[in-house]
Amino acid sequence: MATAKKPAAKKAAKKAVKKPAAKKAVKKVVKKVAAKKAVKKVVKKVAAKKPAAKKAVKKVVKKVAAKKVAKKATKAKSTRKPNAAFMKPLNVSAVLAAVVGANPLPRTEVTKKVWDYIKKHKLQDSVNRRNINADDKLKAVFGGKKTVSMFEMTKLISAHLK
Repeated sequence: MATAKKPAAKKAAKKAVKKPAAKKAVKKVVKKVAAKKAVKKVVKKVAAKKPAAKKAVKKVVKKVAAKKVAKKATKAKSTRKPNAAFMKPLNVSAVLAAVVGANPLPRTEVTKKVWDYIKKHKLQDSVNRRNINADDKLKAVFGGKKTVSMFEMTKLISAHLK
């Protein structure tokens, strides 16, 4: 990524710099800005050594920073889309239908409804919150197991979805 930013920064540096004394300072700043993110420190160091280069350096830094902000803004706009496989309604087995209902539901909704059932009937273990103590309906879903971990629960539920 740093190599992609260097040419644009160098072009901006050439346009901004007219004095030969400032060229070297700007080139150093461009390299450091492309490699590191410590822009303010670099500007202060260069400005302290060569006051004539201060304006040119600030112009270059502003242009490079503006490009970084623009790239971040485009990344933020492209939001992640949910996977269609998770959103596809699946048929629920008769055993699981007693807990979540008989309508076809996406996998995510089934998990939510099972958790709602667990919380409503206070089936979560009080000592180890990762374990679920099954009642009669859930015991049928869990294959006869009385206690199941929350991670094993999702695996057992997926066997009841088609």
